[in-house]
Amino acid sequence: MLIGHSNIRKNDTVVEIGAGSGVITTALSKRCKSVFAIEPDRETAEKLRANLKRFGAENVIVIEKDFRDVEFPEGQYKIFCNPPFRFSSEIFYKALNLENKDGVIIEKGTKNPPKSIHLILQKNLALKLILTDRHYTSQLGRILTKSYDTKIRLPLKKTDFTPPPAVDTVLFEAKLR
Repeated sequence: MLIGHSNIRKNDTVVEIGAGSGVITTALSKRCKSVFAIEPDRETAEKLRANLKRFGAENVIVIEKDFRDVEFPEGQYKIFCNPPFRFSSEIFYKALNLENKDGVIIEKGTKNPPKSIHLILQKNLALKLILTDRHYTSQLGRILTKSYDTKIRLPLKKTDFTPPPAVDTVLFEAKLR
C-alpha cells in the first residue's frame, strides 16, 4: 500500500487533492485522524461520498471545489495524493504559497506549510525537484529544497494504474525540516 511508504500517522490531518472515487481517500481515512478530500467534479464527488459512506469513512470531509480555491486547514497537516499530472506543479505552488508570473516563480511566503507532501508524479518531474549534482534541478525544486528534504520514496509500475500511464511514475516525498 502506497500510504505505508509515507509518514502519515493516526493523529494526522491529510489533504488529498483530486480524490476521485475514493480509493486513496478510504485508505487514508483508516490511517489518520481526518482527511480533507478535494474533488471538483460534481459527479465524481457524489460517487466519492457514496463510496465513503459504504466503507464507513466518517472522518473525511469532501470539498467539492477546485483545489486552487480551497484554503488548506489551519494547524499541522500533510498532503497525500495522486493528482492529474497537469496539476502537479500547481499543487506545490499552492502548498508553498508561490506564484508563477511570466515563467518566474515568486515566493510569497507560507504561513502554514504542510509537514509533508507525498505525490504520485511523473519520474522526470520528481527528479527536477531533488537537489543534486547528478541532474538538473528546476527553480521549483530549488525553492522546495530550502525547507524540505526531498526524495523519490518509491518507483511505481505502469501496471499499478488503470489505465496505465504512458510515462514512468514515482511516489515523491517532501518532508519539512
